[in-house]
Amino acid sequence: MENTWVLVADSSRARIFVAASHTSPLTEFEGLTHGESKQHEQKMTSDLPGSQSGSDGRHHGVSSETDPKKFEAVQFAKSISNHLEDARNKHIYTQLVMVAAPAFLGHLRDQLTPEVAKLVTLEVDKNLTQHSVEDIREHLPKTLPGRS
Repeated sequence: MENTWVLVADSSRARIFVAASHTSPLTEFEGLTHGESKQHEQKMTSDLPGSQSGSDGRHHGVSSETDPKKFEAVQFAKSISNHLEDARNKHIYTQLVMVAAPAFLGHLRDQLTPEVAKLVTLEVDKNLTQHSVEDIREHLPKTLPGRS
């Protein structure tokens, strides 16, 4: 029997659903969170010096090379990817549907192992993490795509 996972994620929360068949309803069975992504940027960078005096006597803000919010989103995408890879190695699912806001979907794509990427049958670029399971299912095709 095929086992399709539906991952619904944003930069701070991921919900994993299972669909036993291509037409079955979704059942939520797991959730992951990344609290660091919810912090305000000021708190994320509070360890960094706020400003420095330049040779001209003016104060200049110190900026980091990487946007802290983006950094945390990428870290969470890596964590999700590792979780998906572990489950793939245990043969827990055979197909994967990914639903995420466009920017986070890109982070997820970048972090997936080639083996997990081969299991992706559908991507939906919408942030539905706060939606009900019924509403999430409504945003997916009546028949989920499968591998031949």
